[in-house]
Amino acid sequence: MTATTAPTADAPPPGIRLPRRRGVELLLLAGAVLISVYGYVEVGLARHGTVPAGAASYGAGLAVLALLGHLAVRFRAPYADPLLLPIAVLLNGLGLVLIFRLDQETPKDQAAPTQLIWSALGVALFIGVLALLRDYRVLQRYAYLSVAAALVLMVVPILFPAVNGAKIWIRFAGFSIQPGEFAKILLSVFFAAYLAANRHALAYTGRRLWRMQLPTGRVLGPIVAIWLISVAVLVLERDLGTSLLFFGVFVVLLYAATGRTGWIAVGLLLAAVGAAAVGSVEPHVHSRVADWLHPFASIERGEGASQLALSLFAFGAGGMLGTGLGQGHSALIGFAMKSDFILATAGEELGYTGLTALFLLYTLLVARGYRAGLAIREPFGRLLAVGLSSLLAIQVFVIAGGVMGLIPLTGMAMPFLAQGGSSVVTNWIMIALLVRISDRARRPRPVRADTGVIARVVVPEAGADGDAGPPGDGHDPGEGTGDGDGPGPAGGRRRGRADGQPGSRRRRRARNTRRNGNGNGRRNGGAR
Repeated sequence: MTATTAPTADAPPPGIRLPRRRGVELLLLAGAVLISVYGYVEVGLARHGTVPAGAASYGAGLAVLALLGHLAVRFRAPYADPLLLPIAVLLNGLGLVLIFRLDQETPKDQAAPTQLIWSALGVALFIGVLALLRDYRVLQRYAYLSVAAALVLMVVPILFPAVNGAKIWIRFAGFSIQPGEFAKILLSVFFAAYLAANRHALAYTGRRLWRMQLPTGRVLGPIVAIWLISVAVLVLERDLGTSLLFFGVFVVLLYAATGRTGWIAVGLLLAAVGAAAVGSVEPHVHSRVADWLHPFASIERGEGASQLALSLFAFGAGGMLGTGLGQGHSALIGFAMKSDFILATAGEELGYTGLTALFLLYTLLVARGYRAGLAIREPFGRLLAVGLSSLLAIQVFVIAGGVMGLIPLTGMAMPFLAQGGSSVVTNWIMIALLVRISDRARRPRPVRADTGVIARVVVPEAGADGDAGPPGDGHDPGEGTGDGDGPGPAGGRRRGRADGQPGSRRRRRARNTRRNGNGNGRRNGGAR
């Protein structure tokens, strides 16, 4: 193994430690906890004129969770993005505030304490992922195991009774879980691993149809088949929202892997056709589409306002600044006010200003995830970060669009805000994976003390012979600098170019010489 050096213009001088920003993260966490506690107190003052009795315990519990998460990041992912954890804590805290506010309308159904317990479990899993998953690239080894587990998780709810028209829950002994929430992470891992290994074949092989390069069926067939199976299962479950979520992530990752904008157009067309077909044959979905097209039809028939109509009224009553926490009437929406329609409460009591702040928090969270993906040099990490960030972005769009009347209602939970244990737990797992990826992306490269340049290790047998790709910058095994197609850290096969190394050219010339003889070998570049 030979060592070469690649000069870089912005290489830090020897002995200078790059900032880890953990102090910034701690200050932001303190601000997130204080904002959440202030909202909790504001609800009590607005409803009863006194500070709620559980304000201190609520603030202490949220602060402990934030501190434990911070310590996990400080010791296990010290170079991670300093904004990911504070944004997640703030959104989780605001969700607890909104659920506590709606609990005032349902004294016999208190959901905030249960949601706090689920949040604690989510933070525990966040810490567990950071502690046990030292290298996210290990997940690439289990791509097909992930998709098999995801399909099982989506099939099992079909065997249980429908809840509110959809078969997406498993309920027994007073306990309920939504397996589809966990399946979305597993499918993201599979999509990222498969597309990372076949991205060149998807982009440059196959037949050209108009302006699109269609890949061969051998390459695209498996992933399309698995997607069709997952969509079929979700249609049987009558859960159009999760089906659209999976399809959206699939199209985004396909575009990110190939760079072909035509896949976005094809994806939108297929989504529209699929939604129209399902809406025409499935009564539960058809009723939601009809309610979306005519939200005030029930009022005109004298049957009272529908949930969507009441949600629109709530947004209109909030105006620019809102009525204030605890002073709205979004509880009229009914049974889904703490889950599907919790954004209507935020819109009425916080106004358009508060909604804009919430959407900016989600936007910043997604943007930091994309940034971590762009900074990663190996394809699996890049696609995994893009996939997880796109999950959050598409989910927020689908839910917000549904309660605002932009698209039909889907029955999904707003990330971190809405009531739902499965949702908040899986959201914390996604944040943990993004933190791990951002730590890898921001971690400084080793610097040679004598020259001040970044060292890069080159493996002589890489690339052309199909062996494991070059390990990149020396500290990051498996992050090849070439364009190999194989899996990364697990010693996968790489069939791409050999990164222009002279040793690779010599090996090719030697093979040509042995294959064709000395005369032909010279004509083919075997000797000069």
